[in-house]
Amino acid sequence: MNSTPQWSNPSTPSASRQGEEAARLDLIFIEGFVGETVIGIHDTELHRPQPLVIDVHAGLRRARACDTDRIADTIDYGIVCERLRRLLAEHRLQLLEAFAESIAEILIGEFGAAWVRVKVVKPKKFSDVAAVGVQIERVARAREDKPARAAAVLRLLGSGMVPGGR
Repeated sequence: MNSTPQWSNPSTPSASRQGEEAARLDLIFIEGFVGETVIGIHDTELHRPQPLVIDVHAGLRRARACDTDRIADTIDYGIVCERLRRLLAEHRLQLLEAFAESIAEILIGEFGAAWVRVKVVKPKKFSDVAAVGVQIERVARAREDKPARAAAVLRLLGSGMVPGGR
């Protein structure tokens, strides 16, 4: 019988390929953010807000703030907290999975994170359980280098060639 577990501790960066990517990043994190929102699938959850506890880890490829000491060169966790508060007030999602995905999309799309880990917990959802929840990890898709592509197009135009032309 194999005594090696078929799972890894999700809090360990080497738990996945994405976690290995995170090991090469500067991580900005928020742990234990508490807010209330209406979320769930059961009738008892749909009529009044319930508490959620959110943990966020966002990775940047060597944050420029390490060199510049300027908040504009990193992810400002104060602004992330404001954005989480807004999401809690405005979303219309039912599942924690979808809610966590929204947080991941915000961190990648709005804040420029290269990698994120998001954990969303409903504390004391059941009387005999401390918490239930979901944890996801996402990696930003590689962005096309627009300045390099624009320069290549200009070179083609300058040489008399039209991209995509025949």
